[in-house]
Amino acid sequence: MKSQMNDDKKCAALAKIGEAANKCAAFNGTFQNKKPMRNTLIKYPLYIIALTCSALAACSQAPQAPPKEIKIQADDKMKFDVTAFEAKPGQKISITLLNVGTTPKFSMGHNCVVLDRNVNVQTFLDAASMAAATDYVPKDFKGVLAHTKLLGPSETDTVQFNAPYVPGEYPFFCSFPGHYSQGTKGVMTVKQ
Repeated sequence: MKSQMNDDKKCAALAKIGEAANKCAAFNGTFQNKKPMRNTLIKYPLYIIALTCSALAACSQAPQAPPKEIKIQADDKMKFDVTAFEAKPGQKISITLLNVGTTPKFSMGHNCVVLDRNVNVQTFLDAASMAAATDYVPKDFKGVLAHTKLLGPSETDTVQFNAPYVPGEYPFFCSFPGHYSQGTKGVMTVKQ
């Protein structure tokens, strides 16, 4: 009787080992019917790779065009020589500002600030007048699309940014106190 119980236990243990072996064989692709499992194990990863590659190809960006270059000169008469330019939505823009004046920076510095179209220019200028330490561009002011540093005579600075996607008129100007009201300003028009 004991030997029959041991035999039953052995059979049960062998059956469990057989089930485990079948599970491992299925995972490794060594089932008795080898071709379908092997094909399945090969096909699905290839499908996943193909789908991933096609998704990445669809999402990749086209080669980017060089930025539209805008060169602006500011002088001691508090004027920009460029007061308007156009851009396409999302177009990369490069603005280079050159101070052609001779008056020292502390009394006649120039910068170029580009604001979002929804920002009130006077509100910005009021805050800018108190921001001499940050080149008259208030730190963390929302709505500043780009700005150059404050320039003295014969200095130049370039800033790059992407034009907004929303068509409209976006102001650019010098935020040194008093310069905007004297005409050191312009408009970037974004349109299709």
